[in-house]
Amino acid sequence: MSARMIEQPWQRWAIRFALFVALAILCIPGLWVVLTAFRPNVEIMARPPVWIPQHPTLDNFRRIFGLLPAEQQGLPVADYFRNSLVISVTSTIIAILVGMMGGYAFARFRFRGKKAMFLGFMLSRTVPGIALSLPLFIVWSRLGLIDTKIGMIVIYLAINIPFTIWLTDGFFRQIPVDLSDAAQIDGCTRWQAFWKIEFPLARSGLASAAIFAFLTSWNEYALAAQITRTTNAKTMPVGLMDFTAQFTVDWAGMSAMAVLIIIPALILTFIVQKHLIAGLTFGGVKG
Repeated sequence: MSARMIEQPWQRWAIRFALFVALAILCIPGLWVVLTAFRPNVEIMARPPVWIPQHPTLDNFRRIFGLLPAEQQGLPVADYFRNSLVISVTSTIIAILVGMMGGYAFARFRFRGKKAMFLGFMLSRTVPGIALSLPLFIVWSRLGLIDTKIGMIVIYLAINIPFTIWLTDGFFRQIPVDLSDAAQIDGCTRWQAFWKIEFPLARSGLASAAIFAFLTSWNEYALAAQITRTTNAKTMPVGLMDFTAQFTVDWAGMSAMAVLIIIPALILTFIVQKHLIAGLTFGGVKG
């Protein structure tokens, strides 16, 4: 037995400790934002900084919703949240439906230009979104899609569909074709074989593709900041800039709204956690 195959207990604990330290460092900024959301302004501006809130409060959340009579009018956070939810959910559902069909076609069928088309989808992912902001703004302004939910949905579809096609293609390649052939021999149509045999097996992979597509749409800022202007289509990440003024930044309000942005993503991740892990494992190796 080679020395590399012999793993000492201290090596396992060293690896775990190193991973714990790395994850703790990565989590510190997010933890700081969450704690700041529950701090009064006195503690936020304190020097040296106060790590643990001494007087936790929900006033920061009440203030951004305009629920403190003594404070200034709150921001239209409910409108921002509704816009983000409509845009993210709609773009995710359409991207998954189109990506599932595209991934299945690339995995199961042979047609002319298949490799070139697939490569083209992948190359479209290499272009930074911010590099497209000016061309998109010009085209969208001529089409009347500036500051509209439909305009943002189309943009996120263009971003998410190539990724979901690539991801679902890997999942369907892991499912043996013999299962579908056997179902069709037993009397199923191709659609019935897909829906009853292949779709349940690829469901975990589709869940992981859906969570990635949703988070991309939910957290995207650069393009949304260029295309949206008012509460008609402005999303939560863009709404964070409402807390900045010429010389000051409302850190308390910004942190409270950041927590509101984080919560739906965490809830969705925990709901599909089982399918997400299974999907990432299932599609990890492409045939």
